[in-house]
Amino acid sequence: MNKSIYKFFSIVALSLSVSITSAQLISGSTQNTINTPRDNIFEEIHVQFKKPVPYPPLRQADVIYKKRIWQKIDFREKMNQPFYYPIEAHVAWKSFMSTILDALRAGELTAYDDRVDDEFTTPLTWRELEYRLSGQPDSIDQFDQYGLLIGKKISFPDQYQEGEVKVLKLKEVWYFDKQRSQMMVRILGLGPVREFIDSETQEKREQTLFWIYFPDARPILAKALVFNRNNSGARLTYDDVFWKRFFDSYIYKVENVYDREISQYAIGMDALLESDRFKKEIFDMEQSLWEY
Repeated sequence: MNKSIYKFFSIVALSLSVSITSAQLISGSTQNTINTPRDNIFEEIHVQFKKPVPYPPLRQADVIYKKRIWQKIDFREKMNQPFYYPIEAHVAWKSFMSTILDALRAGELTAYDDRVDDEFTTPLTWRELEYRLSGQPDSIDQFDQYGLLIGKKISFPDQYQEGEVKVLKLKEVWYFDKQRSQMMVRILGLGPVREFIDSETQEKREQTLFWIYFPDARPILAKALVFNRNNSGARLTYDDVFWKRFFDSYIYKVENVYDREISQYAIGMDALLESDRFKKEIFDMEQSLWEY
């Protein structure tokens, strides 16, 4: 009798586990599961448990050179397009900005106010961030067919729209580790930059939405898939892209006594040449440290 009851509950538990495994989330929902066919030839379960590669241990005594640098990743460049697409999220594939906003909405990440500084001193709640993304409300008078005022319509002309973030700021520290005898880099922060048309001036504007502390974001980025142009079987994550430097960027600021960006004293081609000069300066520093 006891064996038959045990077998019955074992069969029930097995059937439940199979049904849960075969279920997939529709439209990224985390509330309702619907049994649907698997859109793949196998279950991609390794991504759910993937963790970021840990940083190597570092002591202050091992750092003999250090430079703080700010860079920009332009999503419109071919190499950086995996950050931007898809604009509409798939079941297991989202753009970089959708991944970040979903984590902020769920309380898994903390955004920091860029209007104060870029040193992660002022955290923002999701309600505060949502208010900023909604834009400033504007009232428009509504008239009937006889020209009589019938009320006002509230609109948000500068509301954030998907696809407006086309640039990502990186705040990094480049340092020479004498224990490993190489120049290394660690990303400190990420700052999405929104491009939109100002409703008042009708001019193109750029706006940094917030800053994210990168070490806190790594566990989330390690589970967010990125499209691999060469092999869909070798799935990359956003953490892999940052860790392996699979992106193209340019320097827009290097720590200096004036605390100014390159654009404040150079424009156009001169600014690009200045950015390349700083990159060469870092490379030359690594070579010259072991010259003698």
